[in-house]
Amino acid sequence: MDAITEREIRSCFVNCSKGEAHRAGLPQDLADRPWGDLDFLGWRDPGAPDRAYLVAGHGDRLTGIALRATAGGSRGFTARSLCSLCLTVHTSGGVVLMTARRGGEAGRQGNTVGRYLCADLSCSLYVRGMKAAVGGDFDESLTPEARIARTRVRLRAFLQEVTG
Repeated sequence: MDAITEREIRSCFVNCSKGEAHRAGLPQDLADRPWGDLDFLGWRDPGAPDRAYLVAGHGDRLTGIALRATAGGSRGFTARSLCSLCLTVHTSGGVVLMTARRGGEAGRQGNTVGRYLCADLSCSLYVRGMKAAVGGDFDESLTPEARIARTRVRLRAFLQEVTG
């Protein structure tokens, strides 16, 4: 992913109003992100922990989606959960259900799409081995390149479902 600016981020959201996009708490470390290793930019709003955002190239443009993270009950340290994008296994709350209002008329009618995602939205770093999941990972026979490709396919499908 190429580096993107605050202005580009705020103008690319497809499932929230311009006002909501303007009020979104952006990451303070945009300049320090490992852009070459990111398939998407994902972050949790520091001022509102139940809000998260994901920005990725979709088709020929940037697409941003606003997400809501559920405040699910705490599971035991040995309970494992799987991210639906990168298929990384986490323990102890490392995966949360995030819902996105659909874009357009469907979203205005209240339709949403939900996925279990890495709580920190660092899927790109997990599949590249740049970040380790708490609780370890299952051994996988796929190469890192194949894991990256699989994550990108699953990301495109999620974005397509949100944007319709």
